[in-house]
Order: sequence, then structure tokens, then C-alpha cells
Amino acid sequence: MKRADGSSFIIAALCVLSLCIIVVSVASGQRLLNPFSMDSQTCRTLLAIRLPRAAVALLMGGALGASGAILQGIFRNPLADPYILGISSGAALAASFGLMSGISLFTSSVPILAFIGAIATGAAVVILGHGWNGLQPERLLLAGVGIGFFLSALLMLVMSISVDDGLKRAILWMSGDLSMVDWELLPAGLILILSGLGLALTRRRGLNALTLGDDIAYSLGFNPARERLFLFIAASLMTAASVAMGGVVGFIGLVVPHVVRRHAGSDAAVVLPLSVVAGGTLLCLADAIGRTVATPLELPAGVIAALIGSPYFIFLLGQGKTH
Repeated sequence: MKRADGSSFIIAALCVLSLCIIVVSVASGQRLLNPFSMDSQTCRTLLAIRLPRAAVALLMGGALGASGAILQGIFRNPLADPYILGISSGAALAASFGLMSGISLFTSSVPILAFIGAIATGAAVVILGHGWNGLQPERLLLAGVGIGFFLSALLMLVMSISVDDGLKRAILWMSGDLSMVDWELLPAGLILILSGLGLALTRRRGLNALTLGDDIAYSLGFNPARERLFLFIAASLMTAASVAMGGVVGFIGLVVPHVVRRHAGSDAAVVLPLSVVAGGTLLCLADAIGRTVATPLELPAGVIAALIGSPYFIFLLGQGKTH
């Protein structure tokens, strides 16, 4: 197993960078907020809008980064990401029904619907992914892709026949728009993401073994099917929580693990926490850019993240750096 060189320095540097990005994300707007001379309106804006938005972006990006690292490991596939298994499609379909029926994002109803849809989809993928000797990566991948395409088609059908004003809100939500988040989304999302991350970290040795192949994992004393199930549950929890909090954000779960492994090696004990920090930093940066680059318009953070991530991923591919 390749070990990370200078991983402690990288983690510390990324933590500092993440903190700086959060501060800029919170402060950016028409002008930088001055903490020593804030009026009441500015203070309300900071506490009610900027801080929860930055916190949700940090949690969502971190969850997606860690989920991508897990899925790429258990599938041994560099193209695996949190949305390839159809979890986001299930969440988006359930949430869209809520949005187009007039439910406000300021209530907990839409996040609850999204989470239920994501978990139900994940359970269906696990059931279909079981073979005669347990959870098999090929069956799991094919089940996720098939279910994801089916749910996406249903979602497009629902949206094509909708004439409700909620259609625009649904489209923005599926683009990773964070303008509607508030504090009430954070407690449940934080608990679910920490639970998933904690479970993944407890199975980090199993994840390292799976990246070497099932035969080697057996020889090292691990049950690949059991390890894969636990890790899939961890990734599903984090992905479901992320989608429920702020909608669908692509490319973070695909790009971030590649960048982390390129600079810090492939040890899951290092890759997972670094993917959390890097993913959260990237989404905070994307949200800050989307909020300020076209003022007074706001561009969805998911769109900005894809515009940042996709060219860099293509660059890495051209350099032969993805693995």
C-alpha cells in the first residue's frame, strides 16, 4: 500500500485553506463584512444567510468528496462517484414532487423527502446488487446505473408535464442551488454525515484491502462482500444527506478523490479526511464565485463546481494522472 509523503503537512495546509475559503464565502457580497462595525442588518445577514450557507456547502462538499473516495475504492473504478449508483436520482425525484407540489424549502419537508428517496434507492441498489456470494461490485454498479437512468427518466417525465411555478425551484435545486438553505438543515445533515464518515473510517483497512482486489482482501482476513456493504452504507448516508441539504452537485465526488490520491497517496486513513476537507473547500469556493461573479444574479454552486472540476479532470486525464 502506497503511503502518503508529507500527508500531515497537506492536511494542515488544506485545513487552513478551507478556513480561508469559508471566511471569504461568508464575507463576500457587495462588500466585505467588517466584524468590528457591523450594523444590525449586516449582522442578521451574516447569521441568517452567510453562515448557514457556508456551513451547508462545507458539509455537502465534504460528504461528496468522501463518498467518491469510498466508491472509487470499492469498485476499483476511477469513474465511480456518489451519483453513479442512482442515489441522487432517487433523491431528486422525491424532492421534485415536493417542490412542484408547493412545499417550501424553508420547511424540513423537502429535505426529508429527498433523504427518503435517496435511502430507498440505495436499498434497491443493494438488493439488486446481491449475487450468490454476497454484494458484488459488477452487479452493484449495473443496478445503480439502471435504476439511476430509470428514475432520471421519470423525473424528466414529471418535469415535462408540470406547469407549476415549482418547476423552476426544482430545476435550481437539481443544479445545486444553495440560496434557500438555513440553520434547520444542519443538525440532521451533520449527524448523518458524521455517522457515514465514522463508519467509513472504522472500515478504512477493509477499503484499502478492496482496492487491491477481492482475492488479496480474502488473504488479508477481510470479507469483501461484508466490507463492501458497510462502505456502501456509509457512502449512501453521506450522499443522501448531501442531496437532502442542498440538491444535486456533480463532479466533486469524481474529481476530489483523484486530486487527493495524486498528492497524498492511496491510504484510506489519509484519503478520506483529506477528501472531506478538499470537497468542502471546493464547494464553498464554488458557492462564493456563483454568488458574486454575476451580481445581482446568483449562479448555482453545482454549476460552478462542474465548470471548475470538469476542465481540471480533463487536464489530469490528458496528463495521465488519474488512477
